[in-house]
Amino acid sequence: MARERATALLVDFDGVLRRWDPAVAASVEREYGLSTGVLGEIAMQWGRLQPVLTGQVSHADWMTSVAEALTPSVGDVERARAAVEQWQRYRGEVDPEVLAFVREVRAAGVRVGLGTNATDLLDADLAALGLTDELDVVVNSSVIGVHKPAPEYFQAACAALETSPARVLFVDDEDRAISGARAAGLSAYRWNGPADLRYLRAALAG
Repeated sequence: MARERATALLVDFDGVLRRWDPAVAASVEREYGLSTGVLGEIAMQWGRLQPVLTGQVSHADWMTSVAEALTPSVGDVERARAAVEQWQRYRGEVDPEVLAFVREVRAAGVRVGLGTNATDLLDADLAALGLTDELDVVVNSSVIGVHKPAPEYFQAACAALETSPARVLFVDDEDRAISGARAAGLSAYRWNGPADLRYLRAALAG
């Protein structure tokens, strides 16, 4: 049986609409004598990351905990805080091809939502990157209290889009999120880069 044509698009933020230049973190790590990749490794430890993604702690509290974990490596807490602050000033970059695609499908009458595991800094990031008016809805895990790939996350996203799961196309760069979306009844496509836009255009055209 053929699936219904998607009438709404749900896109991930980090790794799809927003991209990060790894050279920024690497530069901070070199300046402070840290091992390569340690900032991201500490920040992404699940016990530290999960509370901020579900709104239990703030982005600021999360970064404070990263600085505390770094302190032994840099020698004192003030230096660790300075390293984290410098790292965090960079808020990524919008992928211009993905943004053009979002504008194109919205102009064609397709509702577009941002579906992201994010912190309470998300709204400020969207404003800083000029994205506030580029999306119909924003589904932030730290606001709704549940994160991808939980089915409740995708139920909330479909409700925000006012579209049944069968008519939502979800795009993400993580396999677990794709599997979770499919289990919740959405169509889901694993993002590999802008070359995928041709397929997505065709999928939305029906």
